[in-house]
Amino acid sequence: MGRNKIANRGTTYSRGELTGYLIGLAGQNIIYNIIGTGLTFYFQNVIFIPAIACSTIFAVARVWDAVNDPMMGTIVDKTRSKWGKCKPYLMFIPPVIMITTIIPFLNGMYAWTDASGNTQLASLGARIAIVAWAAVSYILWGMTYTIGDIPLWGVTSLMTEDQNDRAKALSLARICASFGAIGMAFTFIAPFFKGIFLDKGMDEQHALRGAYILTAVILTVFASVLFEVTGLSVHERVEQSKESHTMKENFQTMWQCLPFRQLLISGVLRSPIQLLGLVAMPLVMYYFFNNNLQKTLVTESGLNLPMIIKVVLLFIGIMGGMLISSGVTPSFARRIEKKKLYNFYSIAGAIPFVLVFVVYYVTHKAGGDLLSWPMTIVISLVFFVASWAQGGLNVLQSVMIADCVDYEEYNNGIRPDGVFFSGQSFITKLASGIASLIYGGVSALVGFSGENVSILNDALSRGASFITYENGKFATALFFCVSIPPAIGMVLSAIPTLKYALTDKEHTRMLDELNAKRNASAEEE
Repeated sequence: MGRNKIANRGTTYSRGELTGYLIGLAGQNIIYNIIGTGLTFYFQNVIFIPAIACSTIFAVARVWDAVNDPMMGTIVDKTRSKWGKCKPYLMFIPPVIMITTIIPFLNGMYAWTDASGNTQLASLGARIAIVAWAAVSYILWGMTYTIGDIPLWGVTSLMTEDQNDRAKALSLARICASFGAIGMAFTFIAPFFKGIFLDKGMDEQHALRGAYILTAVILTVFASVLFEVTGLSVHERVEQSKESHTMKENFQTMWQCLPFRQLLISGVLRSPIQLLGLVAMPLVMYYFFNNNLQKTLVTESGLNLPMIIKVVLLFIGIMGGMLISSGVTPSFARRIEKKKLYNFYSIAGAIPFVLVFVVYYVTHKAGGDLLSWPMTIVISLVFFVASWAQGGLNVLQSVMIADCVDYEEYNNGIRPDGVFFSGQSFITKLASGIASLIYGGVSALVGFSGENVSILNDALSRGASFITYENGKFATALFFCVSIPPAIGMVLSAIPTLKYALTDKEHTRMLDELNAKRNASAEEE
């Protein structure tokens, strides 16, 4: 890929190119949320795999990612093609990810409750096969997702030489990633297809499994088509070093780059924040819908409009803060040192997470619930502030990692886009694994696991209330997971970055010198 060919495209992306990138990124994040939130719910609450087995599967997958992500980053950085080093993967991997996203859902029932209310377990051999299928298929998805994720974020530092345009792209990318929360709606959409399978003579729980499989196929195909748009749209402009480095050397580069190391450790410490996305689905489905979406939203007299509005308010709280913060944080970062803003979000953001549990617990102890108008508004506002901090940190992390790529080029003459953005992918997935372990441990501790969930679902279908079921211990466990561990993680994540090594002023100086060198090189050629 010659410098002249790159130069003919200009030094930054076109509006159409950016639009195509963002469309594809939204599709990729729909896929991520189908797996990141929907699959956990599917495993534990639809086919009833025990919580400990699920959390172990996710943890093992994350350990593998500790090797797989930097390995893929190394491969990306070694790639040389007529399209560049990131674009080839973005062109050809979406159909593969589509297949590996669907495969985990094609699993059997670990347990179920029959029409007589009796709990049934699959045979021992079948249970082993079900857990094995879950483990292998999830790890396979993680590997293929990484092949697309690292180039998807890494290409942002290759699409433009202008740091403001890069920050703009990353900010819009985080906003579009939030739109990927459509994938979270997968959990709510699926039950509406249950009637198709009930009409075929299936029992309630097997029909629900069929509905989830059908929805996973439809939504994944749609998202994969969107993802493909990125590969067809983007172009790479920043010239790449011809040097090649081994995976060991890249590991050393990652660890020896002080600002990147600080961000990496900070992101790992913030892992429990992933519980918000992981537990949001079972929390809403059980606490607000009593695990019966249709009956709650549609009554004999028609749509239950008050409940629909309350749920909309709740989701604006959970997702709205993240979405708006993703849009405005880059503007804040132009006026406030990124390090200061990052640490403020981390420390101050812990407060609303604590308040989530306080609001729930005080209400519960008073014999009330969060379904009343005043309490729904209060909990939605608290979630809004908490998700604002999370959205701001997501944007700042991406922008600061891109800055680290410039830092490394300035100091050592290489641009490890793939390797450094593999670090972001690694942080996200390791955080998800740690969050899964926490959720699995808490669920197992209170008995919200395996056949107990099947028994719970049957009791709810017969008129029981999740809010008061076994004195509300399951509800308390879910609210604990989305509040206290994330608050602790937020505070801990500020420790490595209190003395962040790359100031905005220093980065601007480095980038100005790098651009001057690139322009001089282009003129010589």
